[in-house]
Amino acid sequence: MERLEVTKMNRRTFLKKSIWTGIGGMIATSFGYYYARFIEPARLTVTHHTIFHPLIPKGFTGIKLIQFSDVHLGHYYGLRRFVHTVQKINELQPDIVLFTGDLLHEPNKYAHIDDVISALAGIRAPLGKFSIYGNHDHGGYGTDTYRHIMNKAGFRMLVNEHVMIELMDKSKIAIAGVDDMMLGNPNFPEMLKNIPPSTYTIVLLHEPDGAAETSRYPVHLQLSGHSHGGQIQLPFIGPLITPPLATKYYEGFYQIGDLTLYVNRGLGTTRMPLRFLTPPELTVFTLKHQPPVS
Repeated sequence: MERLEVTKMNRRTFLKKSIWTGIGGMIATSFGYYYARFIEPARLTVTHHTIFHPLIPKGFTGIKLIQFSDVHLGHYYGLRRFVHTVQKINELQPDIVLFTGDLLHEPNKYAHIDDVISALAGIRAPLGKFSIYGNHDHGGYGTDTYRHIMNKAGFRMLVNEHVMIELMDKSKIAIAGVDDMMLGNPNFPEMLKNIPPSTYTIVLLHEPDGAAETSRYPVHLQLSGHSHGGQIQLPFIGPLITPPLATKYYEGFYQIGDLTLYVNRGLGTTRMPLRFLTPPELTVFTLKHQPPVS
């Protein structure tokens, strides 16, 4: 009789534990979805890094660059949030602003072009604002629309070309931009043509895995986006999925030979409007001359 009662108690306890485990799992899943859908995508983070290199001229020590990427306006990322991001960029007082592609999620369907131009035009950067094409900027017949937006907003489009940033002391660095690797026509030799070999050179390239090609040239820093950091990462596992040409490099710093690569997590989302352990990012780079090792 006692054994029967114990068995009944064990079954009852097991059923209770199973029910509570199921309820706990449902709560955790619901909270996890709510967090990934509504909280983390709005958690704008600012990461700060100092870039040291012997070829950075002494006059450029302290010059501040801000990179933003992958806004995907229209895909659960609205103008109000973007205007807030622009305000944050200006609060950080950059000298140079760099956009690494994917402004509108579907350029041919976006209805607020003039408002986007107004927001981008409000970004202040005394040494210049520069941008490149991402795959979404070319997609949806968006090539001309995107160029129109960036030009009207005061950004210099870099398509297989470069500019020299020169200070009052005549010191210079090069900022180069290559066309999108998925839907554009990238031309690395044309982009880097006539840059003196002793010039510190930064390349903007939307897809980070293109660093394998960039590293074949005298480039010192590549800034990319495209990956969104995978959007959803799990502890000890990393991103569940990354887009083509962002499978090897998806977040943060990498060293490929003499080339340093940085991959920005972007601001918006694609595919699913979710982020987990990959909050949206503005990246601040402060340049600093590093004396050569004697």
